[in-house]
Amino acid sequence: MADALHFTVGGLLEDIAKRFPDNDALVYPDRGLRYSYKEFDALCDRIAKGLYALGIRKGDHVSIWATNVPEWVVLQFATAKIGAVLVTVNTSYKSAELEYVLNQSDSTTLFMVKGFKDTDYVQTVYDVVPELKGSAAGSLKTDKLPFLKNVVFIGEDTPDGMLNYRELEKLAENVRDEDIRAIKETLDEHEVINMQYTSGTTGFPKGVMLTSHNIVNNGFNIGECMKFTEKDRLCIPVPFFHCFGCVLAVMACVTHGSTMVPVETFQPEAVLKAIEAEKCTAVHGVPTMFIAELEHPKFHTYDLTSLRSGIMAGSPCPTEVMKRVIRDMHADQITIAYGQTESSPVITQTRTDDPIELRVATVGRALPNVEVKIVDIETGETLPQGKQGELCTRGYLVMKGYYKMPEETARAIDSDNWLHTGDLAVMDENGYCKITGRIKNMIIRGGENIYPREIEEFLYTHPKILDVQVYGVPDRKYGEQVMAAVKVKEAVTCTEEEIKDFCRGRIANYKIPTYIKFVDEFPMTASGKIQKFKLREMAIRELHLEEAASVETA
Repeated sequence: MADALHFTVGGLLEDIAKRFPDNDALVYPDRGLRYSYKEFDALCDRIAKGLYALGIRKGDHVSIWATNVPEWVVLQFATAKIGAVLVTVNTSYKSAELEYVLNQSDSTTLFMVKGFKDTDYVQTVYDVVPELKGSAAGSLKTDKLPFLKNVVFIGEDTPDGMLNYRELEKLAENVRDEDIRAIKETLDEHEVINMQYTSGTTGFPKGVMLTSHNIVNNGFNIGECMKFTEKDRLCIPVPFFHCFGCVLAVMACVTHGSTMVPVETFQPEAVLKAIEAEKCTAVHGVPTMFIAELEHPKFHTYDLTSLRSGIMAGSPCPTEVMKRVIRDMHADQITIAYGQTESSPVITQTRTDDPIELRVATVGRALPNVEVKIVDIETGETLPQGKQGELCTRGYLVMKGYYKMPEETARAIDSDNWLHTGDLAVMDENGYCKITGRIKNMIIRGGENIYPREIEEFLYTHPKILDVQVYGVPDRKYGEQVMAAVKVKEAVTCTEEEIKDFCRGRIANYKIPTYIKFVDEFPMTASGKIQKFKLREMAIRELHLEEAASVETA
């Protein structure tokens, strides 16, 4: 393939550290922490030795359950330098989900922080592995998780049975440079280096196996679409455990010698502070993050004039939000990206000079060296421009497969190596794609196919609506009815009737929401994806639609 980068994740960092040794690599303004690329690479080497001293070997699976702490980024490269596979654990997980991932991934080691939001991680780990309490650090034995040997704590006051992360540098002193060098020589860019569990918006989470070749090249091309150089500085409030953080942010920066400025946990003011303090040229986020930043009461007190670009992704971007990001945040070259974990993750992206219409009405065009086609859901035939079907992609970005799930892998990737996304899309004559919904998200009411995105875009134009999610709920007569969960703007009141009146005569009657629910928040995954299936489940209970739902599944 033309213009591909041929590096392992560790080899990439070493190359960039030679090219831009004095450039800022990783900066936490609130911690007063600043590493140049030369310093960051040396630190990752020391931690790689510490991991080796701990008994971690090439091919071993190492889980990390943490917010955007500095150690997260270090571990992303340190594990890669010895060929260990980094398994990213969703920060919102509770005990059953943690146990599932540690078990399904065969993780030998878990790195963790003290907790996040309402979850005490330490107590959660003790609940899952009671044998940990009282065991000597590094000698854990538990029948439930036969692979798990070490739990490493990131923070002060090391809990019982755990090793402290800081001890890794001491352990590193027992490992020779040549031992690590010998391992590096055995590594290959096509080996799995990163395993991420799909958000699990449907069914059990699946471990997506990604190689160095997948994420180095995807990160590079994402950065190219934003015109990144070694002079760019990216504010990263999106979680590292998700592709948005560890590829669209970390890999896009490192492939270009750009500076990473992470925010540990998303707080709108912390993002504004970091952008101003470090003169960031780019910022990433899901639309709800950008909305929270723009709506923050102190928004206008921060100087954001250094901003130029960034990525808005994760869910569709309302036109008004995009206009304000361009105008009020000065990010006139902000881009939209679309993809999924299985594609490393970005498939399509808008470019910095695309007009605003393309940035809100489409998810851009294929990244360099990526093939995209739209196929008929029934026949699998490739469809012409302007026809709706399933978006499929092929190229360097397609995952190795789902860990220990060959049937699921075969369902996702066909015999010609096309990855089937499960997303409905239309492609125009210039290759720009419009996502019209998930195959499963489509509402079918009395035989009419309804695409929630279309109704959401219309409702965003209502002057009182801040955010809206549209989904189908079961109905005995029509099969499904349209429902909308609405967040209204601050200090305004709104009624169901007002919204229905607003729709009448402007969208087809069958598209007007039958049910409207006013909410303060939407149920979300930790990566900022709205879980429509949870809104639907709540509606079935609240509206007593169990009987209609049972007819639907019969």
